[in-house]
This record gives sequence, structure tokens and C-alpha cells, in this order.
Amino acid sequence: MHTMWKGTISFGLVNIPVKLHAATENKDIKLRQLHEECHSPVEYEKRCPVCDRDIENDEIVKAYEYAKNKFVVLDKEDLEQLKKEQADKAVEILDFVKLEEIDPIYFERSYYISPSEGGSKAYSLLRQALGDTGKIGIAKIIIRSKEQLAVLRVYENTLVMETIHYPDEVRSVQDVPNVPEESDLSKKELSTAVTLIDQLTSEFDAGKYKDDYRTALMELIEAKKNNEEVTTAKDKPAADNVTNLMDALEKSLEKTKGTTKKRKTKTTRTKTTTSGKKKSS
Repeated sequence: MHTMWKGTISFGLVNIPVKLHAATENKDIKLRQLHEECHSPVEYEKRCPVCDRDIENDEIVKAYEYAKNKFVVLDKEDLEQLKKEQADKAVEILDFVKLEEIDPIYFERSYYISPSEGGSKAYSLLRQALGDTGKIGIAKIIIRSKEQLAVLRVYENTLVMETIHYPDEVRSVQDVPNVPEESDLSKKELSTAVTLIDQLTSEFDAGKYKDDYRTALMELIEAKKNNEEVTTAKDKPAADNVTNLMDALEKSLEKTKGTTKKRKTKTTRTKTTTSGKKKSS
């Protein structure tokens, strides 16, 4: 399993060298966008609209837009130093709380935690202590240049870290439109709804839930592939300097025709005006 972070978890004077591994994976089927005419993949280029040219990665800087089209540019060195200062800090457990005290809306992503060399005993100590008390730890960690609030808990004999949103990242329910106030419900309506819930109540078994859409989409793709309903993208045509030069010349010529016509019209008007002055004198 790929290690995505190495560091230390501490609570009190106990330090645990650990590694972090992604506990989940996105199994969405990724579909490419093709040009309908030639079935070639559509490219997304990094292009500057002002300079009117493609730009390289080393020409790009990061900035914060504090007002419309007004930016504060952040130097790469400043960001690297800030990242290093924060990353060097150990993950310190700040508080211990009960899991049911945290609403699921706060949870973001899960990571498995494994002990690094020399950390097995301290790892087991924290795991056992969390299990015996029924508590989870609240901590902070820097992942991919972002400080994350996280919880540490036990899942099937393994420590798990779950990143959670900060309170100001969760939008207020007051902003949700068209939420009805408490309405008058008859006792029969409520009783029927409660009975239905009771009848559908069971113990949670994650194994019985499957992504039907993803399964059906893969079956469709496999069927088309087996029936040879496939397409191959055409090779990108090689650059032809002669053709490109002719295109440029022809476009220039078209522009020149319009300019020449305007000049001729202007010259004719000037001659007519001059000729008219001579006759009147």
C-alpha cells in the first residue's frame, strides 16, 4: 500500500512514528472527450489570452485574487518555506471526544495509519486506550500544503485518521432555500411513516450496497468492445511549414484586399474633390 505521508503522532509524552495510507479509492469510470469528427482526444492547453501563446509550467506563478482582476502574487520560495515550517510539526492530539458528538457532515476522507520502525508498541498502546475508553482523538495535520483537522479512531484493529472540515467550511443550513417549517401532520400519517421505517430497519451491511450505474456502464463498454464498436484516434498531422506559410499568405492577402479597396476609394474621392475645386474657380 502506497505511503503518502510520514510523521509522528503524539499524545502527552508518547510519540508514535507512523505512515499514512489512503483508505479509500475513487472507482468512477473516467470518460474521455473526443472530437466527434475525427475521434481525437480534446486537448486542454495552458494559454495566456493576453500574450496569445501557450505557456510552460515554469512560467506560471500562484496568486490570490483579493478583488476582481487584482492579485497578490506568492513566491514559490515563500510557499515552500511555509510548507516546511508546518510539515516539520508532529501531529499532536489536542482533545479526546466521543465519536457520536461529531456530525457526519464534517467528515471528509479516511486514511489508514501504520506504525513506522520502532513505533509498534506505542501504536498498540494508543489503539488499546482508544478502544477501552470509547473515545477518538482530535488532531491537526498538514497534507498537500493544507492544514487539516482530523480525528483518530480504531477501525477493525487498525488506527484510522479521518480528515474533517473546519466549522467555517460547512455552509449554514440557513442558506438552504425552500426548507419548510414544521407542518401539521396527522397522527395516522406519522404512525404509518414510523411503521414503514421499522419494517425497513436492519443492521448496516456495507457489502450489500453496490454501484449499479458503474456496473451497467462497464457492461455497456465491454459489449461495445466485444462487438468491435471501437474507434482509434487519428494521428496528429505533422506540421507542414509550406501549408502554414500559404495559409498565412492567403489570410494576409484577404486582409490586404480590404485595405487596398479602402485606399482606392479614398484616393478617388480626393481626386474628385480636387477636380471639382478647379472647375469652380
